[in-house]
Amino acid sequence: MKIILLGYMASGKSTIGKLLAKKMNLDFIDLDEYIENKEQLKVSEIFNTKGEIYFRKQEHLHLKELLDLEGSFVLSLGGGTPCYAGNMDIINAEENVNSFYINVSIGTITNRLTNENETRPLVANISKDDLVEFVAKHLFERSFFYNQSKFVVKSDDKEPIEIVDEIYSLLA
Repeated sequence: MKIILLGYMASGKSTIGKLLAKKMNLDFIDLDEYIENKEQLKVSEIFNTKGEIYFRKQEHLHLKELLDLEGSFVLSLGGGTPCYAGNMDIINAEENVNSFYINVSIGTITNRLTNENETRPLVANISKDDLVEFVAKHLFERSFFYNQSKFVVKSDDKEPIEIVDEIYSLLA
């Protein structure tokens, strides 16, 4: 079984994914890190030097590559992955995949991004004042894709381990 975590940036996918993988004794893969290793560049460098279209093509190819692997693992997607190149259709067509949308409120996301914006290419140049509007608009546009996941887990006001336990119980 492959477990895929998706949601907006700063929703906690990587944190939850690592904890879930440990609980289930599975490998954890972060798609952005996987791409960085393949490209030998940080995601922000790929965006800056090769552009978002190039990145999205690589993201699509590497997602398909990972889904074709044998075995079980937990995979954390980038925030935009489900929204491009028919990626959600590919994920949903896989029989041995359980996808989870980590649903986080706009307020929680903007609070987290305020502290991390330098490492996030899409928000690196957005002022704190404009961040709420940006996230709200982006989340509205992306929610169509996120809500196509098999499960939706609301995560506001929950500790990461509580979310892991909830996901684990949904898999049982």
